[in-house]
Amino acid sequence: MSTTPRSTMEAHPDIIEMRSRHERAERATTTVGAQAVEALALLTGTYLAISPWVVGFNNLTTLTVNNLIVGIAYALIMSGGFGRAYEWTHSKAWAGCALAVWTVISQWVISGNVDTTKTVVNNVLVGVIALVLGIAASIVAALGARRLRGQRAAPYQGGAGS
Repeated sequence: MSTTPRSTMEAHPDIIEMRSRHERAERATTTVGAQAVEALALLTGTYLAISPWVVGFNNLTTLTVNNLIVGIAYALIMSGGFGRAYEWTHSKAWAGCALAVWTVISQWVISGNVDTTKTVVNNVLVGVIALVLGIAASIVAALGARRLRGQRAAPYQGGAGS
């Protein structure tokens, strides 16, 4: 048997770079702006979920169920931390945008006659707000990634004897 020295993860050449990237990503996504977008998105999703009862179109079952499911999904996707990596944050933001667009068009796509004045005004306004917040979250993610690319970790200095 050979007795080659075993290296630990602490000595891995990429561990310093990965740790540094993770710390910078966390700092970028915990800014006041990112937290504000996250809080507003949580409120928007929660309102969308309860809007049939608030506005008074809960008798339109298909749209009520749609708003409940999409509102909960939007709140869960857009909150709970922006994520700690650019790819995850960016994907969540665009998924939120897709749900926002669905919210705007849903009353015309869902079966049944659910496009009343109340539903159109409610869903278009909430959908536009959700879309703006999704785009803002994407911008926050992109700015965080740009800062990450601008700051590089120190090159690996090697282990003992380097």
